[in-house]
Amino acid sequence: MSDHPENTIGPARFLVENVDLLPKGRALDVAMGDGRNAVFLARAGFEVEGVDISPEATAGALKAAKEAGVRLTVHVADLEGGYSIEPGAYDLIICFNYLHRPLIPEIKGGLHGRGMVVYETFIVDQARFGRPRNLDHLLEHNELLDLFRDFRCLRYHEGLMETRRAVAGIIAEKP
Repeated sequence: MSDHPENTIGPARFLVENVDLLPKGRALDVAMGDGRNAVFLARAGFEVEGVDISPEATAGALKAAKEAGVRLTVHVADLEGGYSIEPGAYDLIICFNYLHRPLIPEIKGGLHGRGMVVYETFIVDQARFGRPRNLDHLLEHNELLDLFRDFRCLRYHEGLMETRRAVAGIIAEKP
C-alpha cells in the first residue's frame, strides 16, 4: 500500500538486519506493494509469493524480480475480502506497513510449526507525523506483542525508529 511515508527503493531495514534468523523455504509477502522485500528474500534464496490488491504494484514487483534475476509468484487480491492464506503452507510470512487485524489469525495459520513471521507497521504515534492517521491502520502501544503472544518473540521494537516514522516490529516463531 502506498499510504505511508516510506517509499524507499530498498528492502525494509528490519528485514535486512534479521534475515539470517529466518527459516529458508517458502515465504509469503502480505501487501507486497512494489515487491522490494519479496525481491530481497528471493535474492537471499527464499521461494517467494506475494499478494497485493494493486495490479500495478504486482506488475512492478514482477519487473523488479526479472531485473534482479529472481522468480516471484504474485497474486492480485483484496486482503480484506476474498483472499485466504493457505493453512500451514509457509516457512515465513512477512508484512510491512499494512494492518488489517482480521488477517492476523490467517497469518498465524499460514505458518507451519516453527515457521516465522516478520511484521512491522505503524503505531498510534505515527498520526502526529502524517499518514496513516486512521486508527484502524495504526497499532496501539504493545498491541503487536499482544497479537503474537502465543508465538516465541525473537526480536521486537516499538517507538520512533526514524524521523517521522513511528512503528512496531516483531519477528516471532510459531510453536
